[in-house]
Amino acid sequence: MGNGKRMSRWETIKTLRRHNSLSEKRHPAFAQNKVGKVFAYIMVGFTILYLMFLSVPLALAANGQHQYTASELMFGFLPFILAVDFYFRFIVQQTPSQAIKPYVLLPLGKYTCIDSFLFNSATSVGNLIWQALFIPYAIMSILFVEGFWNTLGFILAYQLCISANSMWYMLARTLVNRKYYWWFLILLVTALLFSPWYLGPNADFQHLCETYAAIGQGATRWSPMVFGGILLVIALLTIINRRVQYDSVYAELSKTETTKIKHVSQLKQLERFGEVGEYLKLEVKSIMRNKNIRKGFISANILILCFSLAISFTDVYGGGMTKFLVVYNFAIYGAMLLVKVMCYEGNYIDCLMVHKENILQLLKAKYFLYSILLLLPMLLMLPTVFMGKCSLMMLIAIMLVVAGPVHACFLYMAVINKQTIPLNTKFIGKGGMETNFLQVVVEFAAFLLPLLLLNLLPFLFGQTGSAIALMVLGLAVIFTYRIWIRDIYRRMMKRRYENMEGFHATRA
Repeated sequence: MGNGKRMSRWETIKTLRRHNSLSEKRHPAFAQNKVGKVFAYIMVGFTILYLMFLSVPLALAANGQHQYTASELMFGFLPFILAVDFYFRFIVQQTPSQAIKPYVLLPLGKYTCIDSFLFNSATSVGNLIWQALFIPYAIMSILFVEGFWNTLGFILAYQLCISANSMWYMLARTLVNRKYYWWFLILLVTALLFSPWYLGPNADFQHLCETYAAIGQGATRWSPMVFGGILLVIALLTIINRRVQYDSVYAELSKTETTKIKHVSQLKQLERFGEVGEYLKLEVKSIMRNKNIRKGFISANILILCFSLAISFTDVYGGGMTKFLVVYNFAIYGAMLLVKVMCYEGNYIDCLMVHKENILQLLKAKYFLYSILLLLPMLLMLPTVFMGKCSLMMLIAIMLVVAGPVHACFLYMAVINKQTIPLNTKFIGKGGMETNFLQVVVEFAAFLLPLLLLNLLPFLFGQTGSAIALMVLGLAVIFTYRIWIRDIYRRMMKRRYENMEGFHATRA
């Protein structure tokens, strides 16, 4: 731009991509995020190894049957793979906000920044992870039977399907971030994906497999209809994505209206708790009034309700999976909200620094609130006791472990969190690094600790003894909350200038 010549669209996209990369490197959380990324890469490595291992029995199964070709058999699993890929992205992949403010006044095309964002997301290396399953499978079952070009067609067609799924995820995630009722569209699309299983005169599982096996047959033969259809879906999703992303971003960018509050609750019943009560009021009102915190809280409640019903009234999750989901159900509030401790407060961190020990009282208020909230999943999972899937003693023990060691682990993130999260804006950002990989590692460790204890303690003390041991551990941490919360506060004060600098630098 500096030489007076107008850059082409492709040159502009490359420049914006370079700007985004440099922005991440200058980000205050870049150093600690590198540590978190190492652990994230390790988990991705294990995922790749698992997919490669999974390709072996699938290839053996394909070689041992003669009803379908190997490519047809794998495409028979296409709806299941797309569904797993789509919903797993909701766990591990956020739709990053777009650092669009610095470019608004530049002479750029209407959709240039949006195109750059879509291009970066579509070309993410994460979209290639499924090739750890497809390529070994293709080598073992397709290459030496159907030839190189058929193998290439199979791999390319499957990758295009994953790319289309990636574009659909970006669109769905953006719509859900705007309004929750878009979940009905997501469920409808998922239902349509599996429709050959239950719609039509020949509807059954066999018909589902045969329908998608026909796509696999066309892919290996380089059918223009198959590849043209997939490319048409990608093109349509790209066009819709451009418009939706543009509308979402610029609606937030030009937003001028303020929140209208008809009634302001004084929450006077909390005043009996003194200064901690005042911060409890702040926490409750933040959930009620601020868009991002409120959405996170509502999402957590919906997940807790869904998991509670699934654990109690279905047989989908059994054995060790039940233990995992019980732990996860109790830890959802912490994993979605408490682990981001001080990130929302980064918007007004200067006010909290005015008086001594303000933040200490705030940390206590957060701990009390999120520990009391555990009573909701406790009540919702009581049917698991009546259904004989989990004992009442074990349910209470897990709740106490989450309220104790797990919440303490999340609260210690206050020491190192130094990235401001906007209270209301979702689609525009400044930092360019919305995923804190260290938070992901802490969440993983917080889930792993109770699961290890739940699987190891029964061998030492039996079921009843292990429940008592977990209760003792949880209560020990809960009753010593003053000690370790003060330790968190002391560590925060040692880093207060570094953290405040990070909060200031990452404000939108």
